[in-house]
Amino acid sequence: MTPVSEVDVAILGAGSAGLSAYRAAREHTERVLMIDPGPYGTTCARVGCMPSKLLIAAAEAAHAVDDAARFGIDVQGVCIDGARVMARVRAERDRFVGFVLDDIERIDPTHRLQGSARFVDPHRLQVDGPRGTAVVRADRVVLATGSRPDVPADWRSALGDRLIVNDDVFDWQDLPRSVAVVGTGAIGLELAQALHRLGVRVRLLGRGPKVGPLSDPALAALAARTFDASLPLQREATVLRVERLGDEVAVHWRSASGTHGERFDFLLAATGRRPNTDALGLEHAGLACDDDGVPLHDSTTMRIGGSHVFLAGDASDDRPLLHEAADDGLIAGHNAGRYPDVRTERRRTPLAVVFCEPQIAMAGRSHRELTAAGTRFATGAVSFENQGRSRVIGRNVGALHIYGERGTRRLLGAEMLGPAAEHLGHLLAWSIGRHETVDEALAQPFYHPVIEEGVRTALRQLRKALDTAEPPPCEGCSPGD
Repeated sequence: MTPVSEVDVAILGAGSAGLSAYRAAREHTERVLMIDPGPYGTTCARVGCMPSKLLIAAAEAAHAVDDAARFGIDVQGVCIDGARVMARVRAERDRFVGFVLDDIERIDPTHRLQGSARFVDPHRLQVDGPRGTAVVRADRVVLATGSRPDVPADWRSALGDRLIVNDDVFDWQDLPRSVAVVGTGAIGLELAQALHRLGVRVRLLGRGPKVGPLSDPALAALAARTFDASLPLQREATVLRVERLGDEVAVHWRSASGTHGERFDFLLAATGRRPNTDALGLEHAGLACDDDGVPLHDSTTMRIGGSHVFLAGDASDDRPLLHEAADDGLIAGHNAGRYPDVRTERRRTPLAVVFCEPQIAMAGRSHRELTAAGTRFATGAVSFENQGRSRVIGRNVGALHIYGERGTRRLLGAEMLGPAAEHLGHLLAWSIGRHETVDEALAQPFYHPVIEEGVRTALRQLRKALDTAEPPPCEGCSPGD
């Protein structure tokens, strides 16, 4: 093995977190090396945010045609050309990936090494790549190795190439006739609805009662009712077995209504993701991990224990979102670059969006987090069912809940299911991040007629709740009830 020149910082992974960490570390030292097995291109660009939104955009166009009759417009002769749909998805996906590759190509070649790295000891990494094996000695290390779909092993052995994950969808040459989607989280919900709207026969199966990430009980129940009515959805379903029958997949599941079986072209497993940390030889670096193999770390510094190793992005298994991964990378990169001067960084306001219809968004602290922390808060709510602009455009489904702190009157968080939630979520996240009170938020302008007027209604309800004396606690009640 031929040693590589010693470096101050080695960054494992060239995704969103790794690239951010690289840029941040270089502000403190030029002795930085980014190690990645390839192919280059972030999860977001290749198999995540961008290609999924391209598929969703096609689905929205098809749904707009289907929904035109409610406005008195009849459309004749509509045909969904699956090959053309997927050709655009792949072409635009490749364009976005190309931008990432261009960024990587601009990085000094002496700062890049292709290969898979693992710890030999706390400061030495063995890198196996296309040009052989090398050893890198690094004073500090950033782990930005991302995550991968977590799929039951017996499904893989039983179904072969008829079992797919979201990564595989975006390489399709054409739309299939039918797909079973297992998992009602963000990925499963988005893809199942998009494929359903594009004419694919879909069955969405979820283990629990919820659909999507909403934690507010009232909103979670509303989401379940909404998607029950608009999707071939089976919640609280237990997959009993799967089998391959020629070029088809047979899925057998049990629900409250009995045992069921159905055949599909593919089974799409959206059953969660697991961090890519199991092959890093973390035991040789003396790094303590949780039961899922995630190194124990401080999310304000991204430092693993008291070590010289830092964590970033999906490998941390905290919030697997692009902007969070980029923030992780900045924090980890700066702290690794200026080590041992490790600093605590203030995290930006949490924000998450699911691009289903109606959309789901969560800003600031969730209902679950506030309740678990024992925070004294009140809730302001609005239904979009009769909200003016929402009815005008025929998207009057869902509701918004905003949470405010008793005493300070500060906005703490919001959860919503409804039209334009991606935009409302941003507005509320910014207000929460500025520590605005409900009164300060209501002092802002609201045009008419716009969906944002629904935010004003919820804020007015929140103000009224905060102005009302807090009811005495009752047995079995939680804060915010």
